[in-house]
Parts: sequence; structure tokens; C-alpha cells
Amino acid sequence: MTVPPAAAGVSGELHGSVLAGLGTAVVSGALAPGSVLTLEGVCGQYAVSRSVAREAVRVLESMGLLASRRRVGVTVLPRSSWNVFDPRVIRWRLDSSDRVDQLLSLSELRQGVEPVAAALAAARATPEQCRALAVAVSDMEVHGRARDLDTYLLADQAFHRTLLEASGNEMLASLGSVIAEVLSGRTHHGMMPDRPNPDAVALHDAVARAVRAGDVAGAERAMRSIIDEASVAMSELRP
Repeated sequence: MTVPPAAAGVSGELHGSVLAGLGTAVVSGALAPGSVLTLEGVCGQYAVSRSVAREAVRVLESMGLLASRRRVGVTVLPRSSWNVFDPRVIRWRLDSSDRVDQLLSLSELRQGVEPVAAALAAARATPEQCRALAVAVSDMEVHGRARDLDTYLLADQAFHRTLLEASGNEMLASLGSVIAEVLSGRTHHGMMPDRPNPDAVALHDAVARAVRAGDVAGAERAMRSIIDEASVAMSELRP
């Protein structure tokens, strides 16, 4: 039987609501590790069908947040089991009291990843990718001056995603959504100044120019400066 589009949309919204609700509860600690849930309990709490609850639990199992065990129920797993690279897990952690530690952890990850990606991009980027980096920097300059943080964010995300792809390394490229969540978290949680730092934009431009010129050392150095600037801003948030 074909599901009417309207019904499918409602089902998808309910699934997303249960997924976000349970996911946030787990990563925030509201549902402590070892806690046991039942599908019936999830159905009652979120007013959804058993099939919607089961699908949400299945997705959370794939993230390492929950585990279903026969005769036991659905058990909440400890942080050591989580897929911490899943963009949704990152987003939920940024929405919780774990926000600052998550941002600092991601900043440390960026220190080990993006300078390497920049160096590789300087050796491997295509002309199209070089143009995309230049366009992203231009957009950052325009929207930064206009204090349009949401549009600035889109340009910033495009820059970093393109850079990772330009590395020519599929493992690095796969981290694009992770970096995008970091940048999004800083913006949406008020951790960006009203007007983006012009020096940071200038460093992005330096990376783009070095990549276009094939300057491996220069691209790595400029990208490391970007990460250092962001890391200092993040460290100032720690209580």
C-alpha cells in the first residue's frame, strides 16, 4: 500500500522528534548510562506509534547511543560507545551543557586535520576547487561586513568543505559535515562576535591564495593560524 505524501511527512516529523528527543536526553545525561527504556514507554512519552519508536531506537543504536537486548529492553550506552563523529551526535552535544567541552574537543581535532588538508589541497586542488575557495572567501568578506552571520556561516562552511574535498583524501573529505557542525554550533550558540573578525577572513584568503599557488607550506601555515585563532576563542569559554 502506498503511503499518502501527507502521512509520510507527518511520520517523518514524528520520527525526527523522537530521534532528537531521545538523542538529546542521552548525550546530555538526562538518560544516564545503564538506564533501560521500553518501546511502550517511548510510545507513551512521545505519543507515537510503535513503528516510529522502533525506527528512532534503531537509528540511535547505529550511533552507539542505545542497545536493544532481549528480555532487558533498550539500554542507554556510555559515551565510550557513541559514534562521536556523527553530525547529529555533535549537534545534540552542542545543544547540551556539554557544549564547551565538545567545541574544545572538536577544535583539537581540527588542529590535527585541517592544516594537513590544506597542504594536500595546495598540491592537488583542481581549478574549479580553487575558484570555489575564492568565491567562499569573497562571500565571507561581504557578509561579514554586513554582519549577516547566518549567510557568513554558509560561506564559511562552503570554504572548509571545499578545502577538505580538495585534499583529494576521501577520509579527510568525509569530515566536512563534522567541521560544518562546529562552525554552525559557534554561530547558533552566540559564540561568534556580531561582526566576524576581519583577520580571520584574511587568513581564509591566505589559505585560498596559497592553495591556488601550489604553496604547500604556506597553505598549511595559514590554516594552522585559522585553527589557532578559533582555539583561543574557544578556550576563553571554559569556566
